[in-house]
Amino acid sequence: MAKFSLDEILNNDPLGLLGEVKAKNPIVTADDRLVASFEEINSFFEAHGREPLPSMDINERGLYARLKGLRENVNKSKSLKEYDRFNLLQNSASAPKSIDDILNDDAFGLLDEEEDIFTLKHIPKVTTMPNYVASRKRCKNFEKFEEIFIACQKDLKQGRRELIKFQNEWQIKKGYFFVLKGVLLYVADVGEIFESSGKKNARLHVVFENGTESDMLLRSLSAELYKDGKRVTEYDERALEGLYNISDEDKESGYIYVLESLSNDDRISTKKNLYKIGFSKENVKERIKNAKNEPTYLMAEVKVVAIYECFNMNSQKLEQLLHKFFGEACLDIEIFDSKGKGHRPREWFIAPLEIIDEVISLIVSGRIVEYRYDFKEEKIKYV
Repeated sequence: MAKFSLDEILNNDPLGLLGEVKAKNPIVTADDRLVASFEEINSFFEAHGREPLPSMDINERGLYARLKGLRENVNKSKSLKEYDRFNLLQNSASAPKSIDDILNDDAFGLLDEEEDIFTLKHIPKVTTMPNYVASRKRCKNFEKFEEIFIACQKDLKQGRRELIKFQNEWQIKKGYFFVLKGVLLYVADVGEIFESSGKKNARLHVVFENGTESDMLLRSLSAELYKDGKRVTEYDERALEGLYNISDEDKESGYIYVLESLSNDDRISTKKNLYKIGFSKENVKERIKNAKNEPTYLMAEVKVVAIYECFNMNSQKLEQLLHKFFGEACLDIEIFDSKGKGHRPREWFIAPLEIIDEVISLIVSGRIVEYRYDFKEEKIKYV
């Protein structure tokens, strides 16, 4: 058998298999890259039946930011028109923004779960640290709040609520909504009021529409809202005018109380779930010690069922709201005083105690105007 040297083998290549291999370099234009990037968004829409949102998923959030950038670039939107089979680019930069667009806008990175919205960057470090720093974390029971966020956005779209300038930290109450840097938030609870550096403050429970929560201080939230925030008006702002009279100088607290009558009058004793809801700036026990001689207490002794401490309120406004809310549940009875003069007390209502407890919470939060009481079904219903 003949032997061949390496050079002979390499030179004996009639088919050209051992020739110089040249890499094929396809020409990829900027337009190709633009189309490819947009096709990823189309693929997401096909897979999920919706456009990408600023969610906790980093890939989806990236597609959301990409789509937002394309919409804001008129030239790119035009060049991609023939590939826009789901009309994803119709919300261009020239189109007006909806409430959803505003609330979903995450230009400030509020949806980054790893970072607190109040983290300050590029400033000198402070050597003295506070005793407690509020943190933002995932809200484990967010499903409890989802419905009220949906209802609030619906009200905004229908004009039942509005976004207005934030003006005062005492606008921050339990049950109120605000928009901070484009993200809707809900004040789920306000802790005990305390004084710090001569100013009133409180620890809050704040839930954000993106599924996170924080226990920041009232004044910390108000400082951020002053800089870049809005207040969401209540369902019927006018109905609340004059109910609260609170300022930095106010130190006086009052009490909303619930009473049960111990009257032997058949017109009263036979009524199931009959309670009086009232307001007093003084100690409730002191207020009711002469109940048997006062028509407002049905000229009989009363039993204290519940007491709720709150900031001083306008008692007349409170009474108007209660009457508007309960309507036909108000007791209609004439009571005669010791001189034989007739009176019609207007603060006694026929409603289960758990309903009254919920109504008190709505009064304190200012959200009572969003609901009504169904006397026949004994249920609180959203208006």
